[in-house]
Amino acid sequence: VSASVSSVYKCFAGIGGRRGWYHATALWQLRGWIDRFFGGAGLRRGRRHPDDLRVGDALDFWRVEDVEHNHLIRLRAEMKLPGQSWIQFKCIPQIHGTSTLELIDGTSTLELDVIFAPKGLLGLAYWYFLYPIHRWIFNGLVQQIVKRREESDTRT
Repeated sequence: VSASVSSVYKCFAGIGGRRGWYHATALWQLRGWIDRFFGGAGLRRGRRHPDDLRVGDALDFWRVEDVEHNHLIRLRAEMKLPGQSWIQFKCIPQIHGTSTLELIDGTSTLELDVIFAPKGLLGLAYWYFLYPIHRWIFNGLVQQIVKRREESDTRT
């Protein structure tokens, strides 16, 4: 990402709630409605603060499990699922050179990890059936974070 670590972190730390999920908003809303239909919280919980996240915070149908300022946010799904799921955003400063480990100013690497631990055959079927959709959603989410940060950093 042609943007600083702090800028990229700020973007993914501000996801959800009123800002939405930056990509495939209608599908996130549909998932929220499905969750509420099956007795879950859906998207109605929002978030405590638009920019700040703390361990234990609710974030739509996720729970904040880990926060490392300007580096990492891990969310655990609290939606109704046939298994358990996590999403983790991580931002790392880009380094060049092998011996000097010099940082490249204003450039970072964004990693998005999605983990699903299926429960039984239903969980496996859920994961493999929805894999193409999840791949599209999460790839689009990363692209939107990159786009927002690069555009924001070039304007300032």
